[in-house]
Amino acid sequence: MARSRSSSERGTVTMYQRARGRVSACGRAYNEEALRRREEGARVSEARPRIAVYPGSFDPVTYGHLDLIERCAPLVDRLIVAVLRNAGKQPLFTTEERVEMLRQSAAHLGNVEVDSFDGLLVEYARRRGACLLLRGIRAISDYEYELQMALMNRRLAPEIETMFMMAGEAFSFLSSRLVKEVIALGGDVSGLVPPQVEAKLRERLPPRSSHHK
Repeated sequence: MARSRSSSERGTVTMYQRARGRVSACGRAYNEEALRRREEGARVSEARPRIAVYPGSFDPVTYGHLDLIERCAPLVDRLIVAVLRNAGKQPLFTTEERVEMLRQSAAHLGNVEVDSFDGLLVEYARRRGACLLLRGIRAISDYEYELQMALMNRRLAPEIETMFMMAGEAFSFLSSRLVKEVIALGGDVSGLVPPQVEAKLRERLPPRSSHHK
């Protein structure tokens, strides 16, 4: 015959049941709050456009740059190609000329904007509401420098991520500096830069004579 519980045992069981009920209620409340925050975060994420910044000197823009722009543009809501204004350098083309050449070259991409900036890149990205920085990698030598810059940018602005994109195989050797050297020596750069850029390069850099006096 089963022994009936004493009043103290019944009291203990009741307290345990109440405590378990409170724990369950807290668990449900926690789960509901976590779900609410996830849903709220998703709504904010959906409402906030994904903006990326692709910075560079683009002196001048090449098909290597355009390859990265065309591959990144579908991944974000807006891609801002930002031309650096650097008073410490003497570029071949002015900031305005570089911006215009980029606008002409990327005119077929509806979500690409071309702008210029100076100062800290992350501060510019913050002002534009960007959450991503795009950088191109051509070789291991690029990676060492870009990694150093990415880590510094993360320290300055932890909320902004850096995305590395490998250069297309056809453009992994290409740089603005190399294009200018070839043009200055009278070489053919068709297929390396857009036609309007090539025309401006030939105006700015007439071929040097290969004959020594």
